[in-house]
Amino acid sequence: MSVSATSGASETSESPSNIPEGVTELQDAVIRFAGNSQDGIQTIGGFLARLAGRSAREVMTYMTIPSTISGGASIFQVHLGSGEVLSAGDESDFLFAFYQDSYNNHISSLKEGGICIYDSDHVEEIQKIPGIVHVAIPITSTTVEAIGGSSRDRGKNIFVLGLVTQLFSLNRDKLITLVEKQFGRKSEDVLRNAMLAFDAGYAYPIGDLLGREFDLKEGAAKGEDKVTTDGNTAMTMGLLAGGVRYGSGYPITPWSTIMEQLRSELPKYGGLFVQAEDELSAVSMALGFAYSGHTSVTGSSGPGLSLKMEALSYATMAELPIVVINVQRGGPSTGLPTSVEQSDLMQAIYGSHGDSPRIVIAPKNVEDCFYVGVEACQLAREYSCPVLVLTDQALATRIEAFSQPDLEKIVVEPVLDQDARGEDFKPYPIDGLTKHAPPGTEMEGGKYPVVTGLEHDEWGHPSGNPDVHAKMNARRRDKVKAFGETLSLPEVYGDESGEVLIVGWGSTWGPIRESVNRLRDAGRKVGTFHLRHINPMPNGLETIFEKFDHVVVVEMNDEGLYGNGQLATLLRSRYCDPKIVSVCKTDGLTYKVREIIERIDGVIA
Repeated sequence: MSVSATSGASETSESPSNIPEGVTELQDAVIRFAGNSQDGIQTIGGFLARLAGRSAREVMTYMTIPSTISGGASIFQVHLGSGEVLSAGDESDFLFAFYQDSYNNHISSLKEGGICIYDSDHVEEIQKIPGIVHVAIPITSTTVEAIGGSSRDRGKNIFVLGLVTQLFSLNRDKLITLVEKQFGRKSEDVLRNAMLAFDAGYAYPIGDLLGREFDLKEGAAKGEDKVTTDGNTAMTMGLLAGGVRYGSGYPITPWSTIMEQLRSELPKYGGLFVQAEDELSAVSMALGFAYSGHTSVTGSSGPGLSLKMEALSYATMAELPIVVINVQRGGPSTGLPTSVEQSDLMQAIYGSHGDSPRIVIAPKNVEDCFYVGVEACQLAREYSCPVLVLTDQALATRIEAFSQPDLEKIVVEPVLDQDARGEDFKPYPIDGLTKHAPPGTEMEGGKYPVVTGLEHDEWGHPSGNPDVHAKMNARRRDKVKAFGETLSLPEVYGDESGEVLIVGWGSTWGPIRESVNRLRDAGRKVGTFHLRHINPMPNGLETIFEKFDHVVVVEMNDEGLYGNGQLATLLRSRYCDPKIVSVCKTDGLTYKVREIIERIDGVIA
């Protein structure tokens, strides 16, 4: 059996004389594993993604998991490449199907020229699709034979990992090291079975069945230190580097892994993270840490943030430095716990009662999760207000490889400032930034400040004076506006003027950028910028808008009653520009590049 020469994976232009006979060298490949969540297909993808970071490859992953405890159908898609990887891939080059329903539901994801490798123990009916190569391998029974009948089919994911290692000429030694590191912590028997399954997959003659093997080329930047991780882990590391040592939270998908990591990591730095009994207790404990003079953190997903909003109003009034992470998921209510949406933007900005100005920022990819975590801590300290970070389910679970941060320049060692305050000290000066005095601080003037949710004067003492309330409202607003004035205009990628400007925020960054590349290759005059700071926004965006015929805001939320998504509504409200229009979706899936291109073509038409 041979593979079509029009295989969907990108092939290198190097001379065939540099490549062993029977081997096709690939610049990049999109590999989809389809099965059930109990099969450990996320483990396969995780190993391949971590290998990318150790072999000068770029990587982006995508996964779907069921929201029910009993599990169910699941996929894990890995896009590996020797150049820039901006999306997880619209279509797959290789499909590994574990079951009949996995095959039926995902065979359409293959490109023309793609290869489907299926478990012939479970897949009995295949479709005759022109241009698609099918390879039958008895994955389950071969794994059982390799490990032993008592293990049944446990380990077939590691068998497939060995199969993939051989098929793509991946670095076997590095993958074995990763396998040993993960399974060696469990028991000797578990590691032994894993290695038996891996070796059986690696030795399986898949190259003979296909008539060729593949060499997935490494990138040029060999030797560069790479971090390979998911967005939630990157965010956790950013919070630690930014100086957070105290926090509290309550478990909810997909925020929970940040909470679990903070709970295990903060004690190593002399800190503490408390898992509270509910969302109200969690945010209240975090406020207590902030009152004590520390930059604290709490977090949740949309439903949990709704419960925290009254306490976040307190944080605005008392002007406490607190970072709030919202890992967005599909809503409303319990909604789609394991799917992605960007529908909490208005909640983040306006969710609390009264006038509650706060800073809202959003990372664009996994690497940016780290740097946004650092920045959020710095802003909370400088402006003494809640800083809300809007990440999402796609970033939370996505794995990417990026350059090692320069930690010596980034890491903040927090210091509790209990130096004596002079006689003229006011924690809430009308003309100046808030500077709290933690409990225990010596007050040389003998007048001790108060922290309260009531309106208050410059010392924090409750006041019902109308003039005081108006001035305090203004100072809380103006300090956030002042931060906005420090922001530079976002960089425009692509054409700086032309037919369409695409505006995005959050995890849509990669698909939007790849869409711009393809549209420009097709002769379109298209540019894009991505908003990292959403409240406040940088001033002067209208100077960019006026250079384009259309401004299209791409986001993952509903178009609402008036035909505009949440960011588009904010932009239209601020600039009163009718050429700002929306491209929205709420199917719980990340954007495919072709979806954006089709919608942009529709706007132009």
